[in-house]
Amino acid sequence: MKPSLLRLGLLSCPECGKGLALSATHRDGDEVMEGALTCKGCRRSFPILRGVPRLLPDSLMEESRKTAEQFGYQWERFDKLDAIYEQQFLDWIAPVGRDFFEGKVVLEGGCGKGRHTDVAARFGAKAVVAVDLSVAVDVAFRNCRHLPNVHVVQADINRLPLLRAFDYAFSVGVLHHLPDPRKGFLSLASKVKKGGSASVWVYGAEGNEWITNYLDPIRTRVTSRMPKGVLYPLAGLLTVPLWTATKLVYGPVAKIGPLSPLKRVLFYFDYLAYISKLSFRDQYNIVFDHLIPPVAFYHRRDEIEEWFRSAGSKNAQLFWHNKNSWRGFGRI
Repeated sequence: MKPSLLRLGLLSCPECGKGLALSATHRDGDEVMEGALTCKGCRRSFPILRGVPRLLPDSLMEESRKTAEQFGYQWERFDKLDAIYEQQFLDWIAPVGRDFFEGKVVLEGGCGKGRHTDVAARFGAKAVVAVDLSVAVDVAFRNCRHLPNVHVVQADINRLPLLRAFDYAFSVGVLHHLPDPRKGFLSLASKVKKGGSASVWVYGAEGNEWITNYLDPIRTRVTSRMPKGVLYPLAGLLTVPLWTATKLVYGPVAKIGPLSPLKRVLFYFDYLAYISKLSFRDQYNIVFDHLIPPVAFYHRRDEIEEWFRSAGSKNAQLFWHNKNSWRGFGRI
């Protein structure tokens, strides 16, 4: 943890909302690697372990704990950052662009391994506070420690230990795995100061009927309950036909003009053509990501519109991304 995070005046106790005091027992350069944050109000103490403050509330829903455990396992194995993540991030948060981040205080709800944290920081944000419930925070810390404007915090998105002091908040691919996605979005948006903005990307109900009707029951009843040591190699085997199809069929059809009529007949074309640019490892991650979570919701456009209205956004912009997901942006 960088002590500058406290100087920014962003942190608060997740239980009572009061300020926090730092005590460090081990430092490494500009990072407090071990220590504690103690609430000035209720006097609760929260540990700093391996460079990350663990600001978790006393109680967590069992469903949230299980989801965090599953995704923590995932990001410990798919921990590398790739240059292609920058364009993916921009695709997920459009119309927000690179220049938007300059000088802003940014909150990321669900950082995983830090792939978007890294990009937002390099785009010139004054500070990026990246929050995740799982032990993926350790991976994010390792990947982003070198960036002076990044602060990784382990916390519950529904009980954020933060003040309403952010210019921009975003969550990509996380809210649909919460027990109550709407509640998670409103919690995130509540930390954006008046005049700030928020972005979200979630699975869409529209275009994913084949998943919700046929694959989701398998995930909920079988794969999310499998031992992770069994599911991990199984996901690798399932990735082989996916990677082959995207590289030999979908990618060429997307790029070669005379083949373009095939776009109308190829199954799930927009999405599979989009991921044809990814490596085998990243496609493996996608397959594993769809098999492991105990919770996954698929949202309609009107649901996302209601989220933004409830957060105080009057003119949110929504876009159907790859004909299978929704991205939204709105002023709060």
